[in-house]
Amino acid sequence: MGSVMDEGPFFHGTIADLRAGDLLSAGHRSNYRPEIVMNHVYFTALLDGAGLAAEIAAELAEGDPAPRVYAVEPTGDFEDDPNVTDKKFPGNPTRSYRSSAPLRVVREVADWTRLTPEALQMWRERLAALRDERAEIIN
Repeated sequence: MGSVMDEGPFFHGTIADLRAGDLLSAGHRSNYRPEIVMNHVYFTALLDGAGLAAEIAAELAEGDPAPRVYAVEPTGDFEDDPNVTDKKFPGNPTRSYRSSAPLRVVREVADWTRLTPEALQMWRERLAALRDERAEIIN
């Protein structure tokens, strides 16, 4: 693993109802692509980034789950998230990371910024387009 120097604090956005001390671990299905089992757990040092992940997870879930953001601590080595660093964002300005080791929940964060209705609608449209693209590939 790389030697990432970011000391946090770190955040994770999800729809899971967690408590301080709970561990978030790899090996679960992706919120974004349920057919994929994740080898890493993802987190960010940007509160709004975790908020966006939580909002998207809630949009993609069945029912009407609440988006939640947690302060988390990595329990092992972590590296830059290659999904957002390699080509799109050299130098990791999104401060997005992943780890194969669990994240320990420190606390739930209540004061994160929710998306505006307009921003949420834009993400709904983006997500619908992504689903359509995948459906076309499957067909």
